[in-house]
Amino acid sequence: MSQVADLSAAHQLLQDRFGLDDFKPGQQAVIETLLAGRSAAAVFPTGGGKSLCYQLPSQIFEGTTLVVSPLIALMKDQCDALLSRGIPAARLDSSLTAGELHRAMQNVRDGATKILYVAPERFFNERFRAAISSLSISLFAIDEAHCISQWGHNFRPDYLKLAELTKELQVPRVLALTATATPEVLDDIRTAFDIQPADAVRTPFFRANLQLRSTILTSDRHYDTLLDRLESRPPGPTLVYVTVQKAAEEVAERLADAGLNARAYHAGMESEVRAEIQQWFLESTDGIVVATIAFGMGIDKSDIRYVYHYNPAKSLESYAQEIGRAGRDGKDSICETLLVPEDRVVLQNFTYGDTPTRAAVKLLIELIAGQSERFHVSHYRLAAETDIRILVVRTLLTYLELDGFIKATSPRYDNYQFRPFVTSQNILRNFKGEQREFVAGILSSSVRGKVWFTIPLPVTARRLQAPRERIVKAIDYMAERGWMEVKVAGLVHGFEKHNDFGDLDALADRFFDRLQQREATDIRRLDDVLQLATASSCQAATLSAHFGEQLDQTCGRCTACLGEGPFELPKPQNRGIGRSASDAVHNLRKQYPDLLDTPRAQARFLCGLSSPVFVSKRLTREPHFGVCNHIPFETVLNALT
Repeated sequence: MSQVADLSAAHQLLQDRFGLDDFKPGQQAVIETLLAGRSAAAVFPTGGGKSLCYQLPSQIFEGTTLVVSPLIALMKDQCDALLSRGIPAARLDSSLTAGELHRAMQNVRDGATKILYVAPERFFNERFRAAISSLSISLFAIDEAHCISQWGHNFRPDYLKLAELTKELQVPRVLALTATATPEVLDDIRTAFDIQPADAVRTPFFRANLQLRSTILTSDRHYDTLLDRLESRPPGPTLVYVTVQKAAEEVAERLADAGLNARAYHAGMESEVRAEIQQWFLESTDGIVVATIAFGMGIDKSDIRYVYHYNPAKSLESYAQEIGRAGRDGKDSICETLLVPEDRVVLQNFTYGDTPTRAAVKLLIELIAGQSERFHVSHYRLAAETDIRILVVRTLLTYLELDGFIKATSPRYDNYQFRPFVTSQNILRNFKGEQREFVAGILSSSVRGKVWFTIPLPVTARRLQAPRERIVKAIDYMAERGWMEVKVAGLVHGFEKHNDFGDLDALADRFFDRLQQREATDIRRLDDVLQLATASSCQAATLSAHFGEQLDQTCGRCTACLGEGPFELPKPQNRGIGRSASDAVHNLRKQYPDLLDTPRAQARFLCGLSSPVFVSKRLTREPHFGVCNHIPFETVLNALT
């Protein structure tokens, strides 16, 4: 089919299958690029129609469109919405049963389903990697593509692997999607996926219907001001964002007691409860959801009238994404930050909690340097052995890879178990010749437990003189046919060494400095949010400039433009840590000399910043854990130093 015919088909699909008369800004340019066989990037504001850019072409391309999406809720909503239009789509996530996974993959292989949604961590699953290796992938779409940039606001090391994966799978075209990319982050995205500058489409960031407001408050007026806003303004669907789960529950309960239609939402709730709250909110005309940032992504509700930041966002990128959920119907919506200066302490301390000690960084490097030329390692074991949070472990391994010391190979699971639904004889009668002998060898190698059989993969591979990949494929095939249920555990990531590590002390210094630079960058991101809230100039113009867009004139509707500012952000009064806290941590140091041996470790304890070892040794249950969580980390650290 020619590109002209493809474009004609795209317009017809837009009307017939998606029920739309015309494309939104930027959509047609992105779709034309993909239909021409080139990769593209789409930087559209939240609600700007990014999903259509891969959903529509997927129905024209012959193969599978693989969509990397970070949230189960988003994948489910997208699949349900497509199904309502008569477009089959499948998702692979932890909420599905073995039977549902089998049917989903079978429909994709048969061509009945052309869109497959996958979480990024799924690519560390060797069963999934084996399954997609036989698919004809026409388009690889990456949502939240800003996560690939190590200097972006939400860097996720897993995303860097996606760029390599697209090359391994020889994907003909890639689509990178994001709502929050600064010019620098967009450059990183284009470089990673070989996207030409002309094929990176950025639509205007500014939305005139969003009225940005901010109010600076004392802590004793915080809740009362929120209640006053909700009661005095016309009712409408509302999001109230808070930082921690406990605050979501407490604020929602107080609002409900005041007679408002309010409910809490956070990641600590059961998935069924979260799904029920989402559905309730979608159908509500006056519902108020008090939520952590776990809520909102993929919620396709066009009439959200208010977004309140009861606690500040952690960056301007997060802020833009969260307020972008309001007013997608084009009608006026108010987005107000109710800022208590003390909130800065909580968010800053979260950032400091991610930075490990320099000794811990060196220990991780030593552990990797001491491995054999090809090795597998567990992120969780590394975290436990080094007392470094799991995301930071992944980041350090990514640094080692980016600097050429190691190269990632295939991940695998150490433990495979299956529960049979039919007898071995029933399974074997489906095979003949060498295949039958091979499957029989796998089944006879399994060790029976009460319910589950364990397959010792290294032993089975040696016994059958077969590659591990073939055994995994056979196990997966039997599970897909419904003959058994398979479960895996013990994910380990494969690497091979490429260069000598050299001076480990110098390398540890370099990586520790890099982590401290990220820490300083994250603190500056928070400062940008607080500066925006002071409303010293047009807030819409300031926010747009951050994303590379210069407004011709001020918005005329924000707090600064209305003359309700500027404000000056008062500095919270920093009290000392107190004699009892200082004495407590020094006494605990005698009990745990290896855990609290540095002022930084002691400060993390007093500020309530957990770590893998703090949790495993139950230090988080000590009565003095977190007694200084209201005091800036730097103040606590300086006092202890």
